[in-house]
Amino acid sequence: MKVDRPYTVQVWTAVVPNMQHAGISRFFGIVIKMFFSDHAPPHFHAEYSGPEALVTIETLEVLRGRLPRRALALVLEWAAVHRDELREDRDRARSGRTLTPIPPLG
Repeated sequence: MKVDRPYTVQVWTAVVPNMQHAGISRFFGIVIKMFFSDHAPPHFHAEYSGPEALVTIETLEVLRGRLPRRALALVLEWAAVHRDELREDRDRARSGRTLTPIPPLG
């Protein structure tokens, strides 16, 4: 039985020195990921062609780093729509469980 899905997102993991992360969404060349053993406050990482920004889930403030203005606007728009899913994935990451892909900005 074939199931039609409006989007396809793969969750992938990569080993970074002493820290593992999972990509949870990709859109317009932007990669969104979370680290399993990351610091507070709850946040996600957004990467676009090299530059990376850490964005808080609750306030959508940039904690550190920068992105080009248009890429950051897309990230913030996406995060505002998917804040509940980001919170759920953050909880999963903190407990070492597999993260759930989040639909891309579409």
